[in-house]
Amino acid sequence: MASKETTLRRSSRIRRQLKKVANGRPRLSVHRTSKNIYVQVIDDANGRTLAAASTLEKDLKGTLKTGADTAAATAVGKLIAERASKAGVKEVVFDRGAYIYHGRIKALAEAAREGGLNF
Repeated sequence: MASKETTLRRSSRIRRQLKKVANGRPRLSVHRTSKNIYVQVIDDANGRTLAAASTLEKDLKGTLKTGADTAAATAVGKLIAERASKAGVKEVVFDRGAYIYHGRIKALAEAAREGGLNF
């Protein structure tokens, strides 16, 4: 298990690399816990959240068996793509944080791509 210090260092390293290649695109930031998954589209230039979704929302919570599986991540990915397109966002950079691109993170990313987000 990685320590909190190691996790913070890894996520900041990834975020630093994303800022170099972002070219003004908003950041699709993912946070994963053992019970839920959260995602935001963040405009770093203005410091604003443009769209957000999580497994804690009422319309998703009733339909999902649990908030901590790939089915839940896929549902959240589709929802964030829909909300981002309503906010006028088509191009983003994917910020996976300190998590490896595998399992729930990969399922969320693929669902967001299918929903119309480009990254």
